[in-house]
Amino acid sequence: MKIEKIELRHIKMELVSPFTTSMGTEYDEEHIIVRVDSEGLTGWGECVAEGTPFYSYETVTTAWHILLDFLIPSILGKNISSVSEAISSYEKVRGHRMAKAGLEAALWDLFAKSKGISLSKMFGGKKEKIDVGVSIGIQSSVQDLIRKVEAYLVEGYKRIKIKIAPGNDIQFVKAVRKEFPDILLQVDANSAYELKDINLFKQMDDYNLLLIEQPLGYDDIFEHSKLQRELETPICLDESIHSLADTRAAIELDSCRVINIKPGRVGGFSESKLIHDYCASENIPVWCGGMLESGIGRAGNVALASLPNFILPGDISASKRYYKEDIVEPEFVLNKDGTIDVPVKPGIGVEVNMKMLDRVTVKKM
Repeated sequence: MKIEKIELRHIKMELVSPFTTSMGTEYDEEHIIVRVDSEGLTGWGECVAEGTPFYSYETVTTAWHILLDFLIPSILGKNISSVSEAISSYEKVRGHRMAKAGLEAALWDLFAKSKGISLSKMFGGKKEKIDVGVSIGIQSSVQDLIRKVEAYLVEGYKRIKIKIAPGNDIQFVKAVRKEFPDILLQVDANSAYELKDINLFKQMDDYNLLLIEQPLGYDDIFEHSKLQRELETPICLDESIHSLADTRAAIELDSCRVINIKPGRVGGFSESKLIHDYCASENIPVWCGGMLESGIGRAGNVALASLPNFILPGDISASKRYYKEDIVEPEFVLNKDGTIDVPVKPGIGVEVNMKMLDRVTVKKM
């Protein structure tokens, strides 16, 4: 397929409510939407780099630069026969995985549409529905958290994840578990703690948590292995896993017993699939993390999570969890059984609402 045109849009979407983690509070989400046109077809992708370098060193500004000056020129105007061929054309660019993932996602959508199959089928997905959970930011009080959890359980979410940070941790875990003794519950620290906090996490062993996500340093694997040795609760790594190589190291060191796969963090769907397959061979369950994507990125995550080793409910959620109005039609909705349907139409399986996309666009190229 000849890559005829590539468009970038810097978007800014207001969240339905502030989202607080150990890294700070977000009121809106900034990402880059990538559009690739070829032979009458359009592929859509989402680069999940944010406005700040708090989750990752990548930001909207750095990703825009890498996409515009390096990645796009490597394929624009060329005949590309596959996604892997496109990836090889810019493999000398080191790092900048979120920028790469945004472009790769648009190419996956394009090639799936050219074959007339869904993205899920293109990936080798098996599920028609995926189990989903919900992520709840740090609340101002235990009472507020309990109300939030209850509301999401009423909606049908199968798993609850609560964000924690020093001073806002064990008291919230105790309260939620006391109020809801049987729910699937996990916590996410976003790298807010140190190994010296080990006694705190030992206390969490008493509350039947599904997992503890990224308690220590954002680039650490080794110290997590020391912590995991002392805990019964599985550790799940997120920020530390950027590649299949990181995954192998973490599993061999027993630094974690669950892996969170975020396509943006690991450089795209191709690397995500490699990590998924390796974890399956090692009997390590995976789940799909989220970066507060619009419906474009969410569609890709849903397709990815249809692969068989995505055993645990992911942070995918319905569109309305984060946004009053999404930029795709139909929006993603939560079924009564706590699942989301996997789109079956070609490519990402949803249509981009151009009017809404224009409304949230800050700039485009």
